[in-house]
Amino acid sequence: MKTVVGDLLQLAIKGEFDVIIHGCNCQCVMGKGIALSIKQSFPEAYAADCSTTKGDDQKLGTFSEAKVVRGPHTFHVLNAYTQFHWRGAGVKADYEAIRKVMKSVKAHFSGKRIAYPKIGAGLAGGDWDIIRGIIDEELAGEDHTYVEFGA
Repeated sequence: MKTVVGDLLQLAIKGEFDVIIHGCNCQCVMGKGIALSIKQSFPEAYAADCSTTKGDDQKLGTFSEAKVVRGPHTFHVLNAYTQFHWRGAGVKADYEAIRKVMKSVKAHFSGKRIAYPKIGAGLAGGDWDIIRGIIDEELAGEDHTYVEFGA
């Protein structure tokens, strides 16, 4: 896993990545954190989320996808369903769902430049050390980058 500091969305717009992944709940909300920024910046991604069934726990471990074109650059935004809901205290990240999503990402986007924030470790309360290990295992051999938000 490579690590860079910056703005994941701006880096994608500038053509740095082919695929960006963010963790989503299964409620079609995208109301906080990076999901809200994605909803505002890439309405195509929110439309893809809304095309799924709200509250369907069968979405866990899958993703919806939006092709985004900004200027000369095209990339895909993946809404990775890594938690069922956002309410209440405690860990909402589902580690098996994260593993399943990453396996699917490798199967569909092998050879692409893949980037993500701390999926499941922010508002979802997951342990980044566990999640980092899952991502490294499932995306082994791929060009994948954790983008730590910062200037």
